Amino acid sequence: MAAAGGAGAAPRRGGGRQPQEAPAGGGGAAGNTGFRGMWLATVTNRDWPSRPGLTAAQQRTELLALLDAAVRRKLNAVIFQVRPTADALWPSPYEPWAQCLTGVQGRDPGWDPLGTAVSEAHARGLELHAWFNPYRVATHTDRTRLTADHPARRNPDWALAYGGKLYYNPGLPEVRRFVVDAMLDAVGRYAVDGVHFDDYFYPYPVAGQTFADDAAFREHGGGFPDRAAWRRDNIDLLVRETRERIAEVRPAARFGVSPFGVWRNAATDPQGSDTRAGVQTYDDLYADTRKWARENWIDYIAPQLYWHIGNAAADYRTLTAWWAKTVRGTGTDLYLGEALYKCGDSAQPAAWQDPAELSRHLTLAAGHPEVGGHAYFAAKEVVADRSGAMARVVADHYRTA
Repeated sequence: MAAAGGAGAAPRRGGGRQPQEAPAGGGGAAGNTGFRGMWLATVTNRDWPSRPGLTAAQQRTELLALLDAAVRRKLNAVIFQVRPTADALWPSPYEPWAQCLTGVQGRDPGWDPLGTAVSEAHARGLELHAWFNPYRVATHTDRTRLTADHPARRNPDWALAYGGKLYYNPGLPEVRRFVVDAMLDAVGRYAVDGVHFDDYFYPYPVAGQTFADDAAFREHGGGFPDRAAWRRDNIDLLVRETRERIAEVRPAARFGVSPFGVWRNAATDPQGSDTRAGVQTYDDLYADTRKWARENWIDYIAPQLYWHIGNAAADYRTLTAWWAKTVRGTGTDLYLGEALYKCGDSAQPAAWQDPAELSRHLTLAAGHPEVGGHAYFAAKEVVADRSGAMARVVADHYRTA
């Protein structure tokens, strides 16, 4: 997840237990007040640490300040990115220490960020959802910049270069087994309240480039009508197997996904939303997010509705109604992803210059009983609140902690 442009731009940033149930680890109060989440991104030091190479004490101080900011804004959950680029914010036996910490992938930062985040979040009454990016290996294509023992170097056929980045190939069963093992290591170690995937499954399309999974399709794609169906099945398997493993190692933890906000446009599929988005998760990322919600393969879905009310191609009002209808009666909880990062940004349309725009989103969503809360992208903006939009949300909607 990161800056999104219009409706065609990707907002890149990454069992239906009811919300009244106590969260794993006794963390937050989301069941009492609705979900009030904050994404905390670590990829390329987006939100934290402020720069690589800080001392362990400095990193810890910054992290605790962000948790304190969530409390001040009367939020109750932090979605903490702990596996940004096939590296880890905990002492993982599968992958190296994350580069965002020290500036050198594989270098021990001298402390345990995820363990600290869980205990300190719970001490503040916050839920801590561990946010994983399953398949992104690097934000570059130079494998020599990975640690010498990195899984993508020890298994060079596992990773593919595409769009200037490296990705694990979702079409290889051994890759899927590995990434699930790597992610679930953290879930088994720490009392996380949730396991969270973002919007990256197969990579966002890049014009003129091909994701070169021909060999994997030849080997594993038999029985599928086309490559697209096979790719969607690969991602379905990732989601279902992750859910099954969570149930084994930490059954109280909730499993959620925050996909790009448009499943399919109605012009493509009559079951889709009345939108004209340039990206459709079903067709472009091979992620059948509607099915996951309707089949209750996930506990919650938090679509990134990063458009203003009245947007011509993807109206927040239209998408809120579509997602509410999609989850109705499924047992899958619905939280709406909010583009706090757009508020007050002069490069954004006029609607985002109005500090009340985000508050209007919550007012509109309150008319849909299926909407159980909101999540804000991202932590840096929760603190800075450039236009006062977050303060307005708190004043209008979060009067109690």
